[in-house]
Amino acid sequence: MTAEAAGARLWRSRSAVFQRLRSPAVGRLSWGIADQAVSSLTNFAVLFYVGHTQGAAKLGAFSLAYLTYGFALNASRGLSTDPLMVRFSGTDAATWRRAVAQCSGTSVIVGLIIGVFVLAAGAVMGGTAGAAFVGLGVTLPGLMLQDSWRYSFFALGRGGQAFLNDTIWAVAMVAGLGLLRAIGHADVFWLVLAWGASAAVGAAAGPLQARVMPKLAGAWRWMSDHRDLGPRYLAEGVTSAAMLQVRGYMVGIVLSIAAVGWVQAAATLMGPITILFLGMTLVAIPEAARVLQRAPKRLPLFCVLMSAGLSAAAAGWGILLLIAVPKGLGAWLYPRLWQPTYPLVLPQMLFVIGQGVAAGAGVGLHALGAARRSLRSVIAGTTIFLVCAVAGAVGAGAIGTVYGGAVAAWLTALLTWWQLRAALRESARFATRRRPCYYRSRGMRRRPS
Repeated sequence: MTAEAAGARLWRSRSAVFQRLRSPAVGRLSWGIADQAVSSLTNFAVLFYVGHTQGAAKLGAFSLAYLTYGFALNASRGLSTDPLMVRFSGTDAATWRRAVAQCSGTSVIVGLIIGVFVLAAGAVMGGTAGAAFVGLGVTLPGLMLQDSWRYSFFALGRGGQAFLNDTIWAVAMVAGLGLLRAIGHADVFWLVLAWGASAAVGAAAGPLQARVMPKLAGAWRWMSDHRDLGPRYLAEGVTSAAMLQVRGYMVGIVLSIAAVGWVQAAATLMGPITILFLGMTLVAIPEAARVLQRAPKRLPLFCVLMSAGLSAAAAGWGILLLIAVPKGLGAWLYPRLWQPTYPLVLPQMLFVIGQGVAAGAGVGLHALGAARRSLRSVIAGTTIFLVCAVAGAVGAGAIGTVYGGAVAAWLTALLTWWQLRAALRESARFATRRRPCYYRSRGMRRRPS
């Protein structure tokens, strides 16, 4: 093949991917970012409300419950919606409804099981924190079901339905908090209950939107059919959720609680990019699955374009912060914190750019159903992150721990891309041997991992 022919072929491939990404895909991406913005702002608003009206002790109790909710959310997604996004993106409506009935039922079961343990923990703890855990335990099934509707709608390409469902939750939450304020209920139990019950309103609207009822009896079959993915995605999600928490505890032990606050403040400044990343994840996995179904050879380019876009966005936002924070933005946002926080902005930007570089490869691994390789990347990356972050804290304080995290993010990105390269080679070998990339079992599509 001549150089001109090779160049023309590469150009056609790129043009095809860009055509695939424009129009409908851009619309789905827009809904993903909008939906994640509503979801993130809802959670931020309730945290701000509790901190603004209740003081440090009750905010701390609510924060403990919120962290536990995050753990439950990752567990539920790993067992229910992650396999759905990998194997049922872009399917016909009838197949999607059968899958969603079992998937949403699995989310409810996970919420019930974890809710029992949370209620028990609340009874043992007692006090303000115990009351927060009791409120969370009661509402966890509804919280898990509401989240499953979001991912289910995006799997079918109906981002507008997910946005509507999250908006219903937000409106119900504002009404609930307003009612508590009017009647004078300031107890943290009622605040957690109002937050969780408002999610249950969105969960109740889901069946009307999807025309699907959760099938609790189908949870076991769902987990059995996807046992090659679910447990690995469960471990992956829980490990990722624990990574930053363990880093925070270690920084508090090695340095001080104030240092934890500076690191958190630097991470919060990158919040808009975090919303972009999470919104992209909602859309990118089903979009990559569609690319894989229609033109498997274009999947690597799709992943490269995604990483390039996210990394560029992170770099642009970070540069803006480096300019704006010392010119008044820092004093407005963090009157007492911005000066010790500002030196951490650059390493935090590098950390987030590294996450963006890894994001495209992670999406590719999920689209391929390579759960084993994806889990290896997450476990190795978490280990590298904790070692580098703690070593940085010991050697150079708060700025050292953030630089350590940045180094770990880039090493993890290299590892994730290496795993994607290996997974693509395995997929090519399956195709060469004329073995299908996925097969159907009990009505479910399954790929070897």
